Amino acid sequence: MFRAKLSAVPGWMVALAAAGLIAGCSTTEEDKTANWSPNKIYAEAKDEADSGAYEKAVPLFEKLEGRAAGTPLAQQAQLDKAYAQYKAGEKPNAIATLDRFMKLHPASPAMDYALYMKGVVNFNDDLGMFSWMTRQDLSERDQRAAKESFEAFKELVTRFPDSRYAPDARARMNYIVNSLAQYEVHVARYYYSRGAYLAAINRAQIALADYREVPALEEALYIMVRSYDQLGLTQLRDDTQRVLTQNYPNSQFVAKGFRGKDDPWWKLW
Repeated sequence: MFRAKLSAVPGWMVALAAAGLIAGCSTTEEDKTANWSPNKIYAEAKDEADSGAYEKAVPLFEKLEGRAAGTPLAQQAQLDKAYAQYKAGEKPNAIATLDRFMKLHPASPAMDYALYMKGVVNFNDDLGMFSWMTRQDLSERDQRAAKESFEAFKELVTRFPDSRYAPDARARMNYIVNSLAQYEVHVARYYYSRGAYLAAINRAQIALADYREVPALEEALYIMVRSYDQLGLTQLRDDTQRVLTQNYPNSQFVAKGFRGKDDPWWKLW
């Protein structure tokens, strides 16, 4: 077996390699902000964020947090960093930043904004209040984030009812409630389509028990009527039919059956 002999390597090459290693280990990235004032760092970070370079803005806001620690500017840097992280697609990091801010500054006058931002970060902003422009449906997506979003908005409107962010938070809460109710109905409809009628009834009943005055309840009742009929439970079918007719006398489900699979729950025409 061939074995390299160190003695065969010229001494000048060994010295050169060692010098290179030493130089490489001692090289550190220059901190361009080293002599900047906190105000200059903030201005540069804002410029990056305003131009859409959120990935560059985040480390600048982090620098500012350290340089201006204990000042209102440091608090502002935290909030701006959370927004930049959110816009950069780093939602878990944004939530962590907001949670840290709320823990460190419970009496901050910006607490309402922090709660609002936490709700927005968890809110499905790809659909948002303009979900009618897409063929997607929030009710068919993961509901954990929607629930966390609702809780943040709820805390905001409860603690700060006159906040400038409260009206939008309330509107988003209504959207989320409708979505969560429709999620249960979506699952119930899936079970019905697979012939799992008892499971469909149980899921529709969850929607009826947990939510009030949301559009999805009409379909929940209709699924129960159809499921009871498939199971031959005529008395329960007729009782549920009366509830459906009483609450939705012009029900499109009774007249036309299930909507097409491409029609989202919020499409009313």
